[in-house]
Amino acid sequence: MQNLPRAILFDMDDTILSAFGNAVTVWERVLVEFAPALGPLKARDLAASIEARSRVLWNDPAWNKEWRVRIAEARRFLVASALAELAAAGSTVPPQRVGDLIADRFTAMREEGVSLFPGAHETLDRLKQLGVRLALVTNGAAEPQRAKVIRFALEERFDHIQIEGEHGFGKPEERAYSHAMAALGVGPRETWMVGDNLEWEIAAPQRLGIYAIWCDAYATGLPPDCPIRPDRIIRTLPELLR
Repeated sequence: MQNLPRAILFDMDDTILSAFGNAVTVWERVLVEFAPALGPLKARDLAASIEARSRVLWNDPAWNKEWRVRIAEARRFLVASALAELAAAGSTVPPQRVGDLIADRFTAMREEGVSLFPGAHETLDRLKQLGVRLALVTNGAAEPQRAKVIRFALEERFDHIQIEGEHGFGKPEERAYSHAMAALGVGPRETWMVGDNLEWEIAAPQRLGIYAIWCDAYATGLPPDCPIRPDRIIRTLPELLR
């Protein structure tokens, strides 16, 4: 395995853990549960409005940075925004307390559905056996992210764990990568970054000289006309050992 680097920085959600996936499907499942409380409002209309608002807001870098460490609150805000939009268009919508319950149920369902990707533990363990230094670099709030680290036995598999909510900075800030490399005692040319976010785990690390590997775990392929070009694309973590 002489082609392996001295160190690898790993993202967590949708790289090591199947965490988010298809949000539309989850919203639809939640809204089916709440159908009696929606009154005349159709569940599919509310799901479509929530998804549209989500795409706009999560793609806004400033909004993303502010709210990703308060994800449960962000989902309440998204549902409230969607209900307000539908009400403005003439639809009869349920009161806000119902919207908050919908958002909280979505959050709970998301947490229940998190799972480890096949081969993740085995790949991490083998990399450590081969002498590769490993860091987990994840965005998000301290408590829920640390809970996932513990729940899926990741603490003992990494030499450095860096959670945005615990450190006060996150991807794609340059210091998110430089801090992790410093903790591992390596430089950019000795390091790989592996993750699913094209900006956070590919473009930003590449600007520092890090070899960036895109984990396309859901086989979506690169978006049309995407200007970002990963150094390598994988669909499963065990491919790192091939």
